[in-house]
Amino acid sequence: MAPYSSQLLQSFDARGYINQCTDPEGLDRLAAGPEPVVAYVGYDATADSLHVGHLVSIMMLRCLQRAGHRPIVLMGGGTTKVGDPSGKDETRRLLTGEQIAANIAAIERTFRNFLEFDSGPNPALLVNNADWLDGLAYIPFLRDIGRHFTINRMLTFDSVRMRLDREQPLTFLEFNYMILQAYDFLELGRRLGCRLQMGGSDQWGNIVNGIELARRVGGHELYGLTTALITTASGAKMGKTEAGAVWLSPDRLSPYDYWQFWRNTEDADVGRFLRLFTEEPLDEIARLEQLGGAEINDAKKLLATRATALAHGEAAAREAGETARRTFEQGALADGLPTVEVPRSELESGIPAFQLLRRAGLADSNGEARRLIKGGGGKLNDVRIDEAETPVDAGALNADGILKLSAGRKRHALVRAV
Repeated sequence: MAPYSSQLLQSFDARGYINQCTDPEGLDRLAAGPEPVVAYVGYDATADSLHVGHLVSIMMLRCLQRAGHRPIVLMGGGTTKVGDPSGKDETRRLLTGEQIAANIAAIERTFRNFLEFDSGPNPALLVNNADWLDGLAYIPFLRDIGRHFTINRMLTFDSVRMRLDREQPLTFLEFNYMILQAYDFLELGRRLGCRLQMGGSDQWGNIVNGIELARRVGGHELYGLTTALITTASGAKMGKTEAGAVWLSPDRLSPYDYWQFWRNTEDADVGRFLRLFTEEPLDEIARLEQLGGAEINDAKKLLATRATALAHGEAAAREAGETARRTFEQGALADGLPTVEVPRSELESGIPAFQLLRRAGLADSNGEARRLIKGGGGKLNDVRIDEAETPVDAGALNADGILKLSAGRKRHALVRAV
């Protein structure tokens, strides 16, 4: 189509957020109109933190709010009880109501770093779909909503076909997920005037279902927009590392490790990631992505600092950058490194190196820690650990009762004796 006329879609397009849109011309007219567009992204509360894989949609909500429109964060207090089969080979573990509520409360804290909820002309809303899903009566819901869905069509969706093709079980509970997500879109349109649902490309079928459901029951005209699932230049899935998911909560991943994740971006991804995950001006990004050699590291540090400031605040970003500078440029034992406390009595007896690496968060399991050491990546106070069973004792502590562990050249943690 011709260039967009609305600030919203111009910004989305320039930043690289748009993959598919159900009606680009119609959405552009709506966004250029006098009334703010109300838009939502849904997040199930399967853990107490979101991760970098969710970050594009969070940045889209932030961009939307800054363009004068109203974002809705829809927490899946109801749909988490069912489980989205999209992209999954097996049934999700079912959580209790108390676990889901605790996860939602923890996730909300992350969103408050990205969105303004309490002031301004277009404050964000955090809504829980349990408010309408938990009270549904089964037979009336089947009669009024279920009749608009055919099994023939539902069997064509990737989330269903992938399970069936791999002969993995798909429960009837999960099979209902797409109907519930479609109903969410209809309900948000009725309750809050929501006209747009955004999400990753794996949600395209679910989004289209909601639009078609609204059309059939006489609801608002709705729109859908997806972003491409992000992979790195080398083809790896965005946000997956050897240590696991890159969490957005500081309780799951320290601001320093978060900063380091972005600092380790591949050269070819720097410009794209600056557009997607920061608010750096586009002309400055165009300049930065032309840098070569050692200069590209300055662009990576800027990416790390800007991305960390959004997720954890300016102070945490500055501290993480300074910690990295002292650690790598000066070889100092910086206080800002992730720290784990270990009873001095245990260190006096000696702890096998592989166990201490796991306890320090540098490996997810004892087996992973053993493989790290075998591959030459485990270090104690910058000295390679040769054997996984090597005991680490109090003799490794410095005068302040601290020792340093490393996994490779870029991941470090401190162990403090208490």
